[in-house]
Amino acid sequence: MREARKLWLRLVFMDVQKPEMDGLEATAAIREKEKHSGFHQPIIALTAHAMKGDREKYLAGGMDGYLSKPIRPQELDEILEDYLRRREKSAKPIELTGWRK
Repeated sequence: MREARKLWLRLVFMDVQKPEMDGLEATAAIREKEKHSGFHQPIIALTAHAMKGDREKYLAGGMDGYLSKPIRPQELDEILEDYLRRREKSAKPIELTGWRK
């Protein structure tokens, strides 16, 4: 979370089982900060959980997508292509400052 306070990334793959703050808690904190920034940080749940209802749980928790482990290249490609399509269709340009100094 400390790093996220300093910059916005183009796309975040959020591990949902982080040690200090799980992915849902981290996503909630990011979404709360977005209320003041006007920027939407795309977040994809990354998890070994592949049970029925998990995708819906993470989407309802504020994540924009879901990818289960082990990562299958085709599914990763689909997520990246969807992200790029959404970014291109955005009515206003998304300011991406994640890797700039």
